Amino acid sequence: MITDYNTYEPARRERLLLEGIGYGCIAAIVYLFYRSLLIAGLCGLLARRCLPFYQKHMVQKRQLQLHRQFGDLLISLSASIAAGRQMEEALSEACDNLSLLYEPDALIMRELHFMKRSIRENRETDRSLLSDFAVRSGSEDIRSFVQVYLTCRGSGGDLQQIIAHSAELLAEKMKISEQIRVITAQKKLEGRMICLMPAAMLLALNLLSPSYISVLYSGLAGRLIMTLCLGGALAGLVLMEKITDVAV
Repeated sequence: MITDYNTYEPARRERLLLEGIGYGCIAAIVYLFYRSLLIAGLCGLLARRCLPFYQKHMVQKRQLQLHRQFGDLLISLSASIAAGRQMEEALSEACDNLSLLYEPDALIMRELHFMKRSIRENRETDRSLLSDFAVRSGSEDIRSFVQVYLTCRGSGGDLQQIIAHSAELLAEKMKISEQIRVITAQKKLEGRMICLMPAAMLLALNLLSPSYISVLYSGLAGRLIMTLCLGGALAGLVLMEKITDVAV
């Protein structure tokens, strides 16, 4: 069970692998622009600064997986509640049903196994377990559903209709969100390719005609031009990421 879906702390091996790959990529790009092992080696140390971006990416990826899997959970809960099951029984059945779709280490399966075990062994209530799950998930949709469920249980509302309606709304929202992600992912790919074009052209010139651009690697003017090119590419990449970072 993940204690907080809003944070991600990579393992030591994962961190070392990330820093190694980042160091190699940064050093290679800097060497391509400056043709200096010293400058490339020093700039490669900036790979450690990439860790927060990686953590943010993994948090978003994990929350997206949980959000999609939660939609399947709602469908299973709706069917169980419609058959007359209580929420504790519906969660246990959902664990068995979703095991046909997901691996045991899937996020929703880990949560359901924990709930099932807590209900059976620790005699915890479905309200406390779902409330804890909503807080840890970091998902507004999950929090909204749990809040509606708790209100419904307290006021004696139609639980079957509430869950079915929530599942329908979540499915519709996920459909729209997926369309937005597809569009933004395409634009992000195009923007990254454009930002990599200067490095690609520079690599091609170094391989095909190194004497043609040798003047850029000597003298203050050449170094300044290379610095402006590298800075412009990085600025364009950062700006593109901010523009295409659409919250869905």
